[in-house]
Amino acid sequence: MPDQPSLGVLLFLPYRHLEDRVLAAVHAAGHPITLAQARVFARVDAGGSRLTRLARSAQVTKQTAGYLVDQLEEQGYLERTPDPVDARARLVRITAKGLEVIAVAVPVQAAVEAEWAERLGPRGTTQLREALLALRELTDPYAAPTSSSNPRARLRRHHARSR
Repeated sequence: MPDQPSLGVLLFLPYRHLEDRVLAAVHAAGHPITLAQARVFARVDAGGSRLTRLARSAQVTKQTAGYLVDQLEEQGYLERTPDPVDARARLVRITAKGLEVIAVAVPVQAAVEAEWAERLGPRGTTQLREALLALRELTDPYAAPTSSSNPRARLRRHHARSR
């Protein structure tokens, strides 16, 4: 259908909307984080992440990720600490100030997702989540492998992990 956007664009538009809403709330709360910084910040694991993994998951060079982490570290949102597994390596971790950003972002994300769920209805929301989880198996190199191809089983595991 030449008059319709591609699936890629249709997947990107809601994500961009969510990202814009979250970043606007973060800015309104007094945290001047840029979009590029936010994209790296959002990929820091709870226990910390190595810079190379952040760069790969944010799809930027290691130098770019390092530059953005440097900025976020200067602003007090991230810190570098020794990796307990490898003394030669460093982990990027979220600071208390960084947790303030997360505390602003999480409710905004939940509100946007609630708006989407209201628009799609319960069945449509479940179908969308199942379809996206199925696509994740093909597209997300950082997702944990699943033992089942059953979308409902994957959905149950996802909800169990997020509790």
